Amino acid sequence: MVSQSLTGDAAGSITDQVYEALRSDILACVIQPGEAISEASLAARYAVGKAPVRFALSRLRQEGLVSASPRRSFVVSSITPRDIQELYEVRLVLEPASARLAAGKIDVSRLRKIDAVCQQGYLPGDVKSTLRFLDSNRAFHLAIVEASGNRRFLRLLTQIFDETTRVMHIGLGVRNRNAEMQHEHDALVEALEAGDGDAAAKIAEEQVSASRDMVMNAIFKSTLLLDRPITVSRQNHSAYES
Repeated sequence: MVSQSLTGDAAGSITDQVYEALRSDILACVIQPGEAISEASLAARYAVGKAPVRFALSRLRQEGLVSASPRRSFVVSSITPRDIQELYEVRLVLEPASARLAAGKIDVSRLRKIDAVCQQGYLPGDVKSTLRFLDSNRAFHLAIVEASGNRRFLRLLTQIFDETTRVMHIGLGVRNRNAEMQHEHDALVEALEAGDGDAAAKIAEEQVSASRDMVMNAIFKSTLLLDRPITVSRQNHSAYES
């Protein structure tokens, strides 16, 4: 899949557009985990100069989505089962704690507006709708973390959610969780609105566990050697071992 070229007619600068396009392609695994990329190849891909590409790569390197390689310029960060396990271990610690702290303090009307996009669901296998859904899901959960008042939680989970988006994209492509996630969000909002910190923490923990199980089941169903980095089929975006 080749990304469309960018033009200055769209909203935002070319630099921002390249960053958003490249980030989207990495998160959706259109550009494969472990794939080598260069300024020249990306400039050709997006039909822009090297300067905005260089800026985008610098930002994505800070976010942990790419790393520098002396021989190949840059490499998209790989995904391994250990990476997935560690991501969810962090989420299982911080998200329930954030929900407990946010209970009774969060702006529920704002949270429901964010969740309205999630409630629209996504089309399994459709990259754009899945990314839109995942972006709104990310905003929903980070709004709860922000309401906890713990800035370190917010900083850590912002990065964690960027990394989790890629693995959730794999899982959602294998299993449709539209209805389940909508129910989970409704229950969490109700607990937060009621100021029930214990219930909110429990629901948050259950949500993270369900997400982890979905992703890991998708990986185990379609991989044999789980100690290798995971890549994604360009045809159907299902996980497989390189």
